[in-house]
Amino acid sequence: MVRPLVGISCCQKAFGAWNMINHAASDTYVRCVDVVMGGLPVLIPALGDRCDVQAYLDLVDGVLLTGSRSNVEPAQYAGPDAEPALPHDPARDAVTLPLARMAVAQGVPLLAICRGMQELNVALGGTLDPRIQDLPGRFDHSSASDQSNILLRTAKAHTVALDPGGVFAGMAGRSTVAVNSLHNQGLARLAPGMIVEGRAPDGTIEAVRIDGAPGFVLGVQWHPEHDAETDPFARALFTAFGDACRARAARRAQRVVPLADAAD
Repeated sequence: MVRPLVGISCCQKAFGAWNMINHAASDTYVRCVDVVMGGLPVLIPALGDRCDVQAYLDLVDGVLLTGSRSNVEPAQYAGPDAEPALPHDPARDAVTLPLARMAVAQGVPLLAICRGMQELNVALGGTLDPRIQDLPGRFDHSSASDQSNILLRTAKAHTVALDPGGVFAGMAGRSTVAVNSLHNQGLARLAPGMIVEGRAPDGTIEAVRIDGAPGFVLGVQWHPEHDAETDPFARALFTAFGDACRARAARRAQRVVPLADAAD
């Protein structure tokens, strides 16, 4: 069976006694690509403007835009001035926004999770609310300060009402699912062509697809990577993404002309 190459977006994070900058992606994403999807993880570093995004897209069979504690900088969507207390990662923004835009345009399978879904919306022309818990009628979707307990990351925080005729409902086999919730930002104005397929009880957008996209493009606001090995719906989402990546890998392999044939 073909093992597709799946690009995983990284953040810039300072680690160690010297606060050295590292390019990091959580093991949960790497493990989902490896174990659940049967793919080969390829980390895409947060190199900022120096990143050759097209070179990575030429290499991989799919792109996984990860979640992060950092927020997309409001300047990327003409939003309000950034709050100094909120974490940002401009080097990641400089990679993931063109990466999302180009992947969609070129039909490269794309799964966008949490910050990744927010990046997808901004990349295609949408906007964000930096702190949805401050909006009238909305509840707090943010993560607990103590992330050492895995149960705080996998616990189902609220339900999501899915479009009964949509892609997500087809995967779930039902129109309502329970999900975890670990975010501050949320989608505000939708990008052109973005279709909402799921909402939380307070109206927060939780699942999207791109109308007319040439390839697989889905986004979720929750974190299915935390329990994809045990939750059937989360596994179905990664399996569908994996199938799309595998199909692209197979098509790309068919276009490769063996050297012996080329010599003839």
